[in-house]
Amino acid sequence: MNDTTDDKLMAAAAQLPTGIAPARDLWPDIEAAIAEPAPQRNSWTPYLAQAAAIVLLVGASSSITYMMTKSGVDVSPQAGVQAALDSEFVSFGSNYELGQGFQDARSNLAAQLDLELDRLSPDARAGVEENLEVIRSAITEINSALEEEPNNVLLQDLLLKSYRDELTVMRKVGGLTQNVMSRNDI
Repeated sequence: MNDTTDDKLMAAAAQLPTGIAPARDLWPDIEAAIAEPAPQRNSWTPYLAQAAAIVLLVGASSSITYMMTKSGVDVSPQAGVQAALDSEFVSFGSNYELGQGFQDARSNLAAQLDLELDRLSPDARAGVEENLEVIRSAITEINSALEEEPNNVLLQDLLLKSYRDELTVMRKVGGLTQNVMSRNDI
C-alpha cells in the first residue's frame, strides 16, 4: 500500500474510542460471587459413577454370554468338525480344522477331478497337476508357519485364499472337460 492510504487508515483508527463503558455496573455481582463460598461437592460422586459403569459392563457382557450359550452357538476358538479326510490339506494351522462344508466340497471335487483328468490331453493334465502341486505345497508351508504363529492374521488369510484357489482349479478342470465334451459345432 502507499503512504497516503496508510496515513488515512491510521487517522481513522485514532478517532475510534479507546474503551467502552458497560451498560451497568458489574462489580457488585462479581464481588458477591467471590465472597460466597463454592458449593461443596460430594467426593463419592466420581466413584459411584465408575461403579455404575462397571456394573453395567459386567451385566451386559454376562447377558450376551448367557444368550449365546442358550442359543447353542459355539463360541470356542476351536469350534469345528473333525477332519473327515485323511489329508494334511484340510487343516487350518495346528489348532483348527476346516468345516464340514469345505471338506465335503473338496472330497466331491477331488473324486470328480480324477475322472476329469483322464479326459484331458497329457499336456493339459500335466499343467493342472503342476498347478495343484504348487497350491498344495503353499498350503503345507502356510500350515507349518501357522503352527509357529497361530494368531497371524495374514497367514490365516493366505491359507484360506490358497484353499479357495485349490477348489477353483478343481472346479475349472470339471468345467473345461464339460465344455470340450459338449461341443457339437466341430
